[in-house]
Amino acid sequence: MRWVLYSSRMVFSESYVLSTESVSKEMKIKIPIYLAIFFTFLLSCKKSERVVDTPQQGTITMEVDESFRSVSEALTSRYMALYPNTKINLVFKKEDLGYLDLLENKVRVIVMSRELSEKEKKAFKDKIDLDLQPAPFAADAVVFIVPKDSPRDSISTDELHQLLKSEEEKVIFDGTNSSNLNFVAQKLKTTPDQLKYSIISGNKNIAENLANLPDKIGAISLNTLSRPYDPEAEALRNSVKVLKVSEGKQAYAPTVQNLADNKYPFSRILYFLTNEAYFGLGNGFIRFSCTQLGQIVVAKEGLQPYYIFNREVQMR
Repeated sequence: MRWVLYSSRMVFSESYVLSTESVSKEMKIKIPIYLAIFFTFLLSCKKSERVVDTPQQGTITMEVDESFRSVSEALTSRYMALYPNTKINLVFKKEDLGYLDLLENKVRVIVMSRELSEKEKKAFKDKIDLDLQPAPFAADAVVFIVPKDSPRDSISTDELHQLLKSEEEKVIFDGTNSSNLNFVAQKLKTTPDQLKYSIISGNKNIAENLANLPDKIGAISLNTLSRPYDPEAEALRNSVKVLKVSEGKQAYAPTVQNLADNKYPFSRILYFLTNEAYFGLGNGFIRFSCTQLGQIVVAKEGLQPYYIFNREVQMR
């Protein structure tokens, strides 16, 4: 009997041991599963805390050539005033370098003025893996200026090309890789490395120093001079003479109307490029710049808006 009792106790003990061992094994299996679920939950919490930019909130960087400083500052300032939770960091960099930064995803948006080469278009497709979709928003121009008392009133595209082949380097640009130099070279069907020119850094600096360089011709952006109500732009306009440019018999001044009619030979279209694959802050800003509100900002800059909106007035 004792044995039986002992035996029954032994059976109970063995069952208990087996039971605890199986529970232990189950726990060993389940603990890693619980840990995996726990860490997945933590990661999902962190992801949900990460703020993704939208057209109404977030921070991005946009790079533009210094030639487009004024219109870029005006558009970004207006946009951030409309959407106080947005921040567009505006960085000024030569046009070619800005394009390289866009390809490397260092910036979200850039402004371009020249047509991209086939090689550049392919690089965009390969690196960004998006279709190239330029977003034009304004007509600007490269203008040629001389000192106020200069007897010269105009220049032809042929004469300009000859000057840019001369060792005298009479034409002043704001630097290599700049939008002004790139566009003039493209217009003359050549490349910047084939041209001979002088350099003064910055469009404004060219205009301010031209009085001391009576035999030189400055090449700057229209946007540097175009703001109609800006005292600084007005002072620059009053200190230089803007040359008319001919490409044939007729010479044209870089007026807004001549830009709209594409009569001024060095008219150019400014356009945005972005590497943003979704409708975030970059695309939101681009859309704003191309709508009526943004185009009003462009017009106030003294440039020709790319999109012309009819103004309807109701008489009562």
